[in-house]
Amino acid sequence: MYILETEQSFDSAHFLSGYKGKCSNLHGHRWRVVARIAMDELNKEGQTRDMVIDFGDFKDALKKLTDALDHSFIFATGSLKETTLTALKEEGFLLHEVPFRPTAEQFSRYFYEQLQELGFPVYNISVYETPTNCSTYQEASL
Repeated sequence: MYILETEQSFDSAHFLSGYKGKCSNLHGHRWRVVARIAMDELNKEGQTRDMVIDFGDFKDALKKLTDALDHSFIFATGSLKETTLTALKEEGFLLHEVPFRPTAEQFSRYFYEQLQELGFPVYNISVYETPTNCSTYQEASL
């Protein structure tokens, strides 16, 4: 099996609604996303002959996904009062609402699914919320 890996990072703020601890407060991370794709065999013809995929295409796809979240406030649907959300919007903050609690575990699944929807043969995704703590999502079988 051939495995390719690329990575990107983004900075954002978030909090964990319903969590009892420091992470219930608004705070930020430099998230590091490491994406891996895999194929049993290399392409046999065309521009990507003897390759899994064009690295540039893979890198650009992950960069677009991380750039969409960069320097934003990421929050789970229903985790903010409507008045808070309205005030943040009126202040012009870049907000990114997600249908899940914004944890490393959920982000690893999120990026996996996003790249898969773009047609990449995703193997697994690791998302680091600190330099030494990460979550990896991988489907049970390829």
